[in-house]
Amino acid sequence: MNKLYIGNVSAEASEEDLESIFEQWKIPHSGPFLVKTGYAFVDCPDEKAAMKAIDVLSGKVELHGKLLEVEHSVPKRQRSCKLQIRNIPPHMQWEVLDGMLAQYGAVESCEQVNTDTETAVVNVRYTAKDQARLAMEKLNGSMMENYALKVSYIPDETAALEGPSPGGRRGFNSRGPPRAGSPGLGARPKVQSDIPLRMLVPTQFVGAIIGKEGATIRNITKQTHSKIDIHRKENAGAAEKPITIHSTPEGCSNACRTIMEIMQKEAIDTKFTEEIPLKILAHNNFVGRLIGKEGRNLKKIEQDTETKITISPLQDLTLYNPERTITVKGTIEACSRAEEEVMKKVGESYESDMAAMNLQSNLIPGLNLNALGLFPSGAPGMGSNMTSVPPPGAHGGCSSFGGHPESETVHLFIPALAVGAIIGKQGQHIKQLSHFAGASIKIAPAEGMDAKLRMVIIIGPPEAQFKAQCRIFGKLKEENFFGPKEEVKLEAHIKVPSFAAGRVIGKGGKTVNDLQNLTCAEVVVPRDQAPDENDQVIVKISGHFFACQLAQRKIQEILAQVRRQQQPKPAPGAQPPLSRRK
Repeated sequence: MNKLYIGNVSAEASEEDLESIFEQWKIPHSGPFLVKTGYAFVDCPDEKAAMKAIDVLSGKVELHGKLLEVEHSVPKRQRSCKLQIRNIPPHMQWEVLDGMLAQYGAVESCEQVNTDTETAVVNVRYTAKDQARLAMEKLNGSMMENYALKVSYIPDETAALEGPSPGGRRGFNSRGPPRAGSPGLGARPKVQSDIPLRMLVPTQFVGAIIGKEGATIRNITKQTHSKIDIHRKENAGAAEKPITIHSTPEGCSNACRTIMEIMQKEAIDTKFTEEIPLKILAHNNFVGRLIGKEGRNLKKIEQDTETKITISPLQDLTLYNPERTITVKGTIEACSRAEEEVMKKVGESYESDMAAMNLQSNLIPGLNLNALGLFPSGAPGMGSNMTSVPPPGAHGGCSSFGGHPESETVHLFIPALAVGAIIGKQGQHIKQLSHFAGASIKIAPAEGMDAKLRMVIIIGPPEAQFKAQCRIFGKLKEENFFGPKEEVKLEAHIKVPSFAAGRVIGKGGKTVNDLQNLTCAEVVVPRDQAPDENDQVIVKISGHFFACQLAQRKIQEILAQVRRQQQPKPAPGAQPPLSRRK
């Protein structure tokens, strides 16, 4: 897989030109350049050199005024079910990637490629050709957290030997081997726990856990088949730092035990005499069930594992830090057993909550409830990463080609007197809210001295809109801008293309009436309003929080249908971009 195709080559380009570019960027090649009209081929000595050429040159280096395109050269007969996806955001979660890939078909394997780049690279094999082609068409060039994904075929040596594979159900079949540790996504075991293990470790031991040039942490990752994130930049100057471990329950426990052993050894070497307890972070939603009625569950774990366990008080919680610290004291062996029991209970609570959530999965169409953090599966702040991909089958508000939710703009009107509460002291509350929701939140200037309402401009994907608006509704209630028995009702405006306004209204107002009956919100498309400079008109939505949300999602669903209908249909027999290359 080390032969490269170089596209977009100028007619003036020569073999010597290409040779000098490869020399300039210190990319080895093992044969001459075969230059054709508009493209060329070259062999690299190994996959690492081929990957370097693709990462360094493709779309970045010009030759005679044309940007070169570099990718694996794949014979037509081997252009089948295997793809390589490059430029994946380095902090992207595996479950997000899984969800994205599963939208296009059943994935047989997904393995990470080790590269020297900051971004991650994976090789993916689908069960059927048409699934791989669809993934290629939809994902290539699509934006993921400000990174443009690059997707190309890679040789599928089995394609000539096998017939086309029967398409499986949309989702994942066998996983392939565990993915090796890397700069981006990290290791991926075959069966990963849905909920990671979160630990707090003293800051002075972080260096020992990472090791020289990251050798120790890479070794732990490899030995335990886990992905480990050490959040060094969180809580600057704090005495402790959080660590997140993604793996099977067994892999998490093994990684945890190894980290405890490293800390104990480092404590002896540095003559650190204080006890180093195991500190586990767990979302408050799970803690009550961990403790159990009259503390029975926790007492049983203490007795069975011969440890002493304490849990941080509720008063330490904030909206933006919903985790509590579970401190376990005892020998490393005892703490390790306690960790297994604690995480077993947390896992049971999580599964119970997920089952409840699945019953509500159609509550608000087009909204990925799992991404909201209502049913926590990870660390604070992970939610915003998860908003990048909707669950398979969710179409409302999705872009027609990228596969991830489009950013939406909502204007929410709040009492003018409430602006200070939303902004907070020195802007702290609005900053925290923006970070928590993964949305841009700004207060528009007052329209006049006596304005009773102020406009809050919220920009972000559906899940970010849900979280931001939910907190604003909640804050107004908490701060007593509405009476104790009074429901918070606000007006939201969304803009729609003027040509789509008729679809929102429906024939004789049927659609808008159905919307109001279904959502309990008041939905108005003011008649005779002139479109703005972007040819958009306003739809006004008034009601309590869930009514507003459901109405917003339903309207976005209508707009998504309009967009899909407007897309030009491909000509019959049209081939995907790479199919003509030989």
